[in-house]
Amino acid sequence: MTAIFACSPAQTRGRLYPEDESAFRSPFQRDRDRIIHSSAFRRLKHKTQVFVEHEGDYFRTRLTHSIEVAQVARTIAGALGLNGELTEAVALAHDLGHTPFGHTGEDALAALMQPYGGFDHNAQAIRIVTSLERHYAEWDGLNLTWETLEGIAKHNGPVAPLRGDGPVAASIPYALEDYNARHDLELHTHASAEAQVAALSDDIAYNHHDIHDGLRAELFSTDDLLQLPVVGTCFRRVDAKYPGLDKYRRRHEALRRFFGVMVEDVIGVSRANLAALGPQSCADVRGAGRMMVQFSPELWNDLKVIRKFLFSKMYRAPSVVDMRRDVTQVVEDLFPFFMEQPEHLPKQWRRDVERSDTKTDLARIVADYIAGMTDRFALREHARLIGNTPVPEGVTYGN
Repeated sequence: MTAIFACSPAQTRGRLYPEDESAFRSPFQRDRDRIIHSSAFRRLKHKTQVFVEHEGDYFRTRLTHSIEVAQVARTIAGALGLNGELTEAVALAHDLGHTPFGHTGEDALAALMQPYGGFDHNAQAIRIVTSLERHYAEWDGLNLTWETLEGIAKHNGPVAPLRGDGPVAASIPYALEDYNARHDLELHTHASAEAQVAALSDDIAYNHHDIHDGLRAELFSTDDLLQLPVVGTCFRRVDAKYPGLDKYRRRHEALRRFFGVMVEDVIGVSRANLAALGPQSCADVRGAGRMMVQFSPELWNDLKVIRKFLFSKMYRAPSVVDMRRDVTQVVEDLFPFFMEQPEHLPKQWRRDVERSDTKTDLARIVADYIAGMTDRFALREHARLIGNTPVPEGVTYGN
């Protein structure tokens, strides 16, 4: 049963460019399908989650991560009576703006773009779905509904605080501010409950699979995990029920229990939050002044301990630090190269360069191009255009 505070496709605020709706798909279904069929979504297959894409066939990429987030999000949305199609659309789109090489690539590009307005992957996702995807005859972008765009923009919370009569424009990333000026996404409020579910599902997915990938890369052991809250308890419960289980099945059984603990916690806490608020519409959720979809304080504190462990053992492991240094060099080489020689950009990008008036315009075009690269394409372009690539394709960093 759909809750009264769920977003209804029949009451959508519509699209920037009006169009006839489908006779057999809801507006949110169409949004989800357009995201899945976008070029940016396909490119996630070869973009880093933690490990560079070519390091191993079993490690998560941005694409597999996004699919896992969508699966979790749909489950939680169903339990809370929310619109599953909107939730899934936001979940599938939430990482479209990521650069090659994960957060390392984003950090490098953000530093290079600092004189030109910075770079933010959430804002870049909006830029992709509203401008850079150029397949339709009548508009740039995917022409998604207001609700899906709102969810992509602010699933983690308000983007700009209120000051006087409107949001503080200076605090809004340029890639988001440009679109918001044409189609107000109410950036000072929280997003719908559906988008909030997508945000927490992202946390659940990476908390779970980063442990799994770290084990596979042998950056830490199951003995290390036994010292952690929640995860250690899950391993001990498996050992008690299945003594002598082989290590791969033991690992899987423990981590799926950890996964379940997080999902059940979010559902229970969020139900209580919503019951206490008593929202009568999705607008009441947006105006609540706080996130309705949350972990319990107890689990959140435990997850902070787990994240600290992963930071020291995995994200800052010597092999991963080596990778971060090398791929940072790739981005730092490509950006000035294209700024100085934009004629090396592909033909369709050179048309944008010809229409640009300032160095900032050019920098944003170059940033769009580099941000859209996959790991392997960035490495190949670096080798082709600059040479002496610090990350030859096929080199791995795992232990």
